[in-house]
Amino acid sequence: MTRFITAAFAAMLALAGCDAVPGRPRPDARELAPTEVMAFETLYARNCAGCHGQTGRLGAARALNDPVYLAVAPPERVRRVIATGVPGTAQPPFALSAGGPLTDSQIDVLVRGIKDRWQRPGAVTGHQIPPYDGGRAAGGDVGRGRAVFASACARCHGDDGRGGPRGGGVADSSYLALVSDQHLRTTVIAGRSDLGMPDWRGDGGTAPLTPQQVSDVVAWLVAQRRPVPGRLP
Repeated sequence: MTRFITAAFAAMLALAGCDAVPGRPRPDARELAPTEVMAFETLYARNCAGCHGQTGRLGAARALNDPVYLAVAPPERVRRVIATGVPGTAQPPFALSAGGPLTDSQIDVLVRGIKDRWQRPGAVTGHQIPPYDGGRAAGGDVGRGRAVFASACARCHGDDGRGGPRGGGVADSSYLALVSDQHLRTTVIAGRSDLGMPDWRGDGGTAPLTPQQVSDVVAWLVAQRRPVPGRLP
């Protein structure tokens, strides 16, 4: 009986030690499935950094690490752009329901992480913020917009909007084919702080743009868009 008990005890110890066999992965070391990742840093690096920059700045697309942009852009708009993308532009949808790789919870993590890390209270104070939504339907006038561009934008982007000493071409067909009307409006309002472009308040050399002037200059920019051969409308 003693030998039997000893043998049974030894067998139990051997079974209990199976998980500690050298080379066997620990349960907590299991690789997470893509839809299980909930760390902002990982989600941002995998899905956003390629266009918006590793630190949220200096990417090909708009800087997300921009307190002014986060102050003027409604959070629900930021979430919708991540989830459903912007048709006709380089911004793809990321929600599973729209054919992307991310769950609703993962998109919530991204939106909350962007806000918590890069939003700053008081980033926009003392000025009336022009209405964020708009684009082509914002009631802008192309003729007035040309005058607004000449006074507020041409010294950087050139008289015709095709590039100047301090700014790239914003009336270029290739650029305009890649961005939405709302993107143009967002850029006029929020600027591109990572590239040195001031927001609608100007850099001190010009007066802040009024809401109507924002709509007018966006209307002029939209009017410069031309069909690009080989690109579907």
